[in-house]
Amino acid sequence: MPRHRAGVGMSDSEKTRGRPQLASNQVLSFRLGEEIYGVDILAVKEIRGWAPVTRIPQSSEHVLGVLNLRGAIVPIMDLRRLFNLEKAEFTPVTVVIVLSLQTAGGHRECGIVVDAVSDVVDVPQDSIRPTPALNGQATKDFIAGLAQVEDQMLILLDAAELVSRELLGVRDQAA
Repeated sequence: MPRHRAGVGMSDSEKTRGRPQLASNQVLSFRLGEEIYGVDILAVKEIRGWAPVTRIPQSSEHVLGVLNLRGAIVPIMDLRRLFNLEKAEFTPVTVVIVLSLQTAGGHRECGIVVDAVSDVVDVPQDSIRPTPALNGQATKDFIAGLAQVEDQMLILLDAAELVSRELLGVRDQAA
């Protein structure tokens, strides 16, 4: 029987046979200040540069307004404001990540303003850790977990929960 050295000349199925496959998520990573956040790449519809929005009266402070994207009116949220981070000026690298999500309120599109997009990374499912108990319960509800990626902690957002709570007003009624 021929021996293979370090997987050379082996098919993919031969290389992985007998080893458990680790499920991983592809995540679009982005910066807000010094922190790196991530959102499931399957929720991302497009990434576009910052453009001024139309402000809607009496909307929350973190909802900057709406954009017309090819006929669809899309609300735009500033995550810095929502997460109570220091306000930053919008620059040429400021981007809007347009998310397309299935929420409790139906299919929604929403844009989130971030400082810069970093990369698409694979995050093994078994490397995702739960969020520790902190004072900011509302913010914790948007966080799906934490993962170490290279030398940085990646804060994984639950985009559907974020949109449901902040745009649709869906709140838990648990007593």
